[in-house]
Amino acid sequence: MKITRLETFIVPPRWCFLKIETDEGITGWGEPVVEGRAHTVAAAVDELSDYLVGKDPRHIEDHWTVLYRGGFYRGGAIHMSALAGIDQALWDIKGKALGVPVHELLGGAVRDSIRVYSWIGGDRPGDVAGAAKERAELGFSAIKMNASEEMQFIDSYRKVDGVIENVAAIREALGPNFGIGVDFHGRVHKPMAKVLMKELEPYRLMFIEEPVLSEHYEALKELAPQCNTPIALGERLFSRWDFKQVLAGGYVDIIQPDPSHSGGITETRKIASMAEAYDTALALHCPLGPIALAVNLQLDANCYNAFIQEQSLGIHYNQSNDLLDYVNNPEVFDYSDGYVKIPQGPGLGVEINEAYVRERAEVGHRWRNPVWRHRDGSFAEW
Repeated sequence: MKITRLETFIVPPRWCFLKIETDEGITGWGEPVVEGRAHTVAAAVDELSDYLVGKDPRHIEDHWTVLYRGGFYRGGAIHMSALAGIDQALWDIKGKALGVPVHELLGGAVRDSIRVYSWIGGDRPGDVAGAAKERAELGFSAIKMNASEEMQFIDSYRKVDGVIENVAAIREALGPNFGIGVDFHGRVHKPMAKVLMKELEPYRLMFIEEPVLSEHYEALKELAPQCNTPIALGERLFSRWDFKQVLAGGYVDIIQPDPSHSGGITETRKIASMAEAYDTALALHCPLGPIALAVNLQLDANCYNAFIQEQSLGIHYNQSNDLLDYVNNPEVFDYSDGYVKIPQGPGLGVEINEAYVRERAEVGHRWRNPVWRHRDGSFAEW
């Protein structure tokens, strides 16, 4: 079997899909994207394709090694996301060729389903209690929300009080056992993270995500001892080498690699195994499309330390298209009582509606995240 072609599709709302074709008619799909840089990632996939065309797609580990190490400059969001989508598609091909789901090729499943959470509140959290109730009525047992709008290095307690009021409203509405993840989203700097983490302690959160940006990881040495809430981090880390220091430091309780950014199935599986050795939980990051979710679920099936899965159904970014629009078998994402079952079909287990992908690729997108500014005119982290 030989790879004959790699083709990318920029599709709404903010995704990039990849199709890899072979001379035996077996195709694989991946989702290589950096949100806001989809075209750049597609160009990187095109550059990497020069090596792949004519190769046997089943030699996944060797292809990953060459595509990572063979360019001299390596790593980072664009390179690792392009490599991620290619890797996903190669696993899809191999599973389809052998007639088994990817998780069987990784050693077999350790679970049949995994708990999922739903996003609420949007970029500027509002009416979060009502939104959380709606998600609970749909069967979700956990949500995640942004903590705040923009926040200065040192900001007012009015903003702190607003964060607490939102979380308290959800806790009051849904009781002590409903899961609440609060995402600081890199908007909060160390001085205010110190305040917020302490103030949120009574609300028994499922986790606090990105209390500071990954590049300020050293701040967790000061922040973590002040808070008993699990700390989650990792969506902006892209390889096992990026995660090495984080895991060795011992201040992060949950890692959140994104298999569409962190080198695909091959690399993310290794990151998860590293985390297991440090007794650290896994909650894969996935605010993306159906191929990405299928990839995540294949990994969840196989990774013992996985405990919950992000998914994008109904997320505020999905305004023109949503998670299930591009698949012929939407039933593969079988949500029930706050869990989703692991897909059992060959490869990734998701059947892509290629005709619709091509139709929407004619529309495309140029999604960009907002650029925020503080009242004084200075740039504010989104």
